[in-house]
Amino acid sequence: MGNLIKVLTRDIDNNGGNFFLDFENAQPSQSETAVWEEVNQVLTEARLVLEDLQAYRGAGEEIRLAIQSPGVEGVQEKAWAAVVPLVGKLKTFYEFSQKLESGLRLLLDVLSCSGSTPTQQLEQKQALARQFAHILHFTLRFDELKMTNPAIQNDFSYYRRTISRMRINNLSGDAGNEVNNELANRMSLFYASATPMLKTLSDATSKFVSENPDVPIENTTDCLSTMACVCKVMLETPEYRSRFTSEETVLFCLRVMVGVIILYDHVHPAGAFVKTSNIDMKGCIRVLKEQPPSSVEGLLNALRYTTKHLNDEATSKQIKNMLQPN
Repeated sequence: MGNLIKVLTRDIDNNGGNFFLDFENAQPSQSETAVWEEVNQVLTEARLVLEDLQAYRGAGEEIRLAIQSPGVEGVQEKAWAAVVPLVGKLKTFYEFSQKLESGLRLLLDVLSCSGSTPTQQLEQKQALARQFAHILHFTLRFDELKMTNPAIQNDFSYYRRTISRMRINNLSGDAGNEVNNELANRMSLFYASATPMLKTLSDATSKFVSENPDVPIENTTDCLSTMACVCKVMLETPEYRSRFTSEETVLFCLRVMVGVIILYDHVHPAGAFVKTSNIDMKGCIRVLKEQPPSSVEGLLNALRYTTKHLNDEATSKQIKNMLQPN
């Protein structure tokens, strides 16, 4: 695989990301191992978080009955007993977002360090690039699931209202109350965002850039734009695409491409949509639109509604039209 990558990455910096990044099998070299193992712990937990979120059904029925029968003690207790463990899960998801931020910063530190081009970094540190991709894949998948599950905010709102009422009536809500007021406020802000994990990553990337003035911003933005180009080229080049052993890798690649575009758009002063951007936005949108609509509608919506610069005057009408909902 190493020789294959070397062949494919010749002159990469002059040909817009025309090389194969092994998202399926890349393994860490000795120099990558310490960071890889730390990030791997985060990614292992990420899989469990997604499973929990997919299985999240909410306490809608119990809450509805409790609101309809405010004076019936047993109904209130049943709703509270249903909501408390769910809020425990929401707390776990929120706390995991902070671990995800730490993992992202570790990878940015390595992949955007000076001394070699973004392409060389991605080529030489394929296993870490793969982990970076997995973080983005998780982020978009989490946000897709959260957006389509209104129970999350309904449960949390009910929890907060009930706790507030208990305080007013001097009742102890401590039985099972593992979310204090300050944490509840932070969780509220987190879940109020349509795409909470993406916001976490965007804020973390912007913070990374501002806290590391010795690392030129281009190191970070070029790393992001190169990964977007690599994903686009792998998806639209039959020779590369045929190397994926699973159809799932196609969706993985699409999510990663959209994730890095959004991060780039939040971090680069001019954003991803201007003509001078290092990302071929028209090409990326075209690749998305060539896929089955059911598998990419969420990704197109992420570009429409979670980017920062799409509606700027500098964004061409053609790109805006391409992203118009059908």
